[in-house]
Amino acid sequence: MSETLTDIYDRMVHEGDLRADPAQRAVLPALEAIRRALEDTAARKKGLLGGIFAKPAETPKGLYIWGGVGRGKSMLMDLFHAHVDISAKRRVHFHGFMQEVQAALHAARKTGVDDAIRPVAEEIAGQLRLLCFDEMQITDIADAMIVGRLFQMLFDKGVVVVTTSNRVPDDLYKDGLNRALFLPFIALLRERMHVVVLESETDYRQHRLEGAQVYFTPAGREAQEAIAKIWLELTGGGGDGPLTLRVNGRDVVLPDHRSGVARASFWALCGQPLGPADYLAVANAVRVLILEHIPHLSASNYNEAKRFVTLIDALYEARVRLIASAADAPERLYLEGAGSFEFERTASRLREMQAADWGLRTAAE
Repeated sequence: MSETLTDIYDRMVHEGDLRADPAQRAVLPALEAIRRALEDTAARKKGLLGGIFAKPAETPKGLYIWGGVGRGKSMLMDLFHAHVDISAKRRVHFHGFMQEVQAALHAARKTGVDDAIRPVAEEIAGQLRLLCFDEMQITDIADAMIVGRLFQMLFDKGVVVVTTSNRVPDDLYKDGLNRALFLPFIALLRERMHVVVLESETDYRQHRLEGAQVYFTPAGREAQEAIAKIWLELTGGGGDGPLTLRVNGRDVVLPDHRSGVARASFWALCGQPLGPADYLAVANAVRVLILEHIPHLSASNYNEAKRFVTLIDALYEARVRLIASAADAPERLYLEGAGSFEFERTASRLREMQAADWGLRTAAE
């Protein structure tokens, strides 16, 4: 018999790759049960005449793992996904998945179908038995209005969903427009998935940054190397690629992202014609933002400077952890020109956001 997920976890702890955490370890048997059910079904289908005479296997319930930021939810899901021995599986950030779904719905509607959700669900279910989502959260009304029927169809067609979230299911789309129409989706999640809370008292992401330098100047080679190390440490080996957020009909792109940590240059976020709604979407989508190559600011890049101020305000209010490389210290970034006086507040916030305990959140949040 192959190693269980608990065996693998214990071995990784013994080898120093992980720090032992009883709360994390307690979730592994539930993931192992799903793993075994999926692998057993796949093995039966490969067996002699299995597709004709084998009794259809009951689809196992999925798993909804929720808890505070930095508790190890994404790590557990990644461990699970990597060791499920089936090919019809996918790990994807929830935001990215919903962007794909919305695009597919748009294409389906162009064909004149009465129900655009059905062919989209059928295509997904035809390719996958397991969907692993990182950071399920619903903030967009367009997503909120379709997830119920979409996931009902996926579940009915035998797709198993494992997801992480910072929120208990009952708090998804909290205070959202027309939320009453969304409530059946919450009931569906509770019916078709086991809901477990990761109750670890340790914020591992915060622990990695505790006491560490998070603002680097000047933004040269040494700063780039230091930030690259932090990026690898926080993401466990690198990003999943771009994260696209749909805001008011346009795309806001974070060039690289994984498990709530995003990485972008100053110019990618402040050199584009973005506004407060865009930066609020960024702040709601990530828990740590690595922002590189912040330049000196002046009248020559006044529009970019204004956007930077708006971005920092959004990150500050959302308590997002900021890691940055810049041309100078916060107080010396913007010394002259229109807006330099107002920038004093931004400089103060940049200083405050360097504190070791910045960005700490509770599991309830």
